[in-house]
Amino acid sequence: MKPYSLGTFSARDGVRFVGLVINDRVASLARLATRHGDSMLAGAPTVLGLLENWDASRQALERLAGSVSTQNGEWHEVSDLHTHPAIDLPRQIFCTGANYRKHVVDLTVDSKVGPEGMDDAQLRQWAESMLDERVAHGEPYAFTKPVSAVSGAFDPLVLPGTTTQPDWELELAVVIGRGGYQISRDNALDYVAGYTIVNDISARDLIPRTDYKMLGTDWLRSKGQPGFLPLGPYFVPRAFVPDPHRLKMRLTVSGRVMQDETTADMLFGIERQIEYISRYARLMPGDIICTGSPAGNGTHYNRFLREGDVMEAEIEGLGRQRQVCTGPGNG
Repeated sequence: MKPYSLGTFSARDGVRFVGLVINDRVASLARLATRHGDSMLAGAPTVLGLLENWDASRQALERLAGSVSTQNGEWHEVSDLHTHPAIDLPRQIFCTGANYRKHVVDLTVDSKVGPEGMDDAQLRQWAESMLDERVAHGEPYAFTKPVSAVSGAFDPLVLPGTTTQPDWELELAVVIGRGGYQISRDNALDYVAGYTIVNDISARDLIPRTDYKMLGTDWLRSKGQPGFLPLGPYFVPRAFVPDPHRLKMRLTVSGRVMQDETTADMLFGIERQIEYISRYARLMPGDIICTGSPAGNGTHYNRFLREGDVMEAEIEGLGRQRQVCTGPGNG
């Protein structure tokens, strides 16, 4: 089976189209499918449309990818096109927070959150024990993020004037290909169509509600602002990601490595996240689950995004993102 991925692109005319991606070359799926006599694929207007009937779409895409050649004029370099969000747009976006062991331990130590009187070494040991207990007897922690926050993998990130601490969070995103409710972890991966990259941009100073502390966290203002979820560049089908829990992840800010981990550091794996989220919410085709971010956020370095910064992020086998940070007057 020839590896392929999907994305949403436009050329100079600005008209968006579903692109079949093979070896970082892109062709219009509709044109390829028409030439090969596949009316179903030719009529799919969006990647979301393909996900709505993913079992049939996947089989047709595998046949098409195996029969095409990338050596003719209908194929383009990704750099010659505008890359829009790979799923344009998802239906629902769920985020699993505090889901990487080293990230949570570092946050505990950096923020001095824990029993009073402990030094850093004691806090670290306390956090490790707390996480062992949580994995054994606790549950994932999930929240939603508005679809309006989604942007393309190479779109500029406009830093809003509402925050002084815009932060990065590179994450593996699960793309749902079959709807379901109260899904068991034993067959949770059957509902997964594939994977993509997201960067869960967060305004750290806006997370806690200081006006009424009993409210706790405010995810709308801290994570829901425009451009706060670059998504893509590609949607990679599950068949081409042998083990989503063993993927290398790396993010740099203006050339400095900030995050360099693997998805193996997740506290709750993808199956448990799907089980937990679907216990309370019905999943639908095209939904995104952001699975958490590894250690190395701006909070740890006390260094947040600034105008002129360049973020580059990649996850093994899923491509890479690049965003230039601009000021609020440049959106």
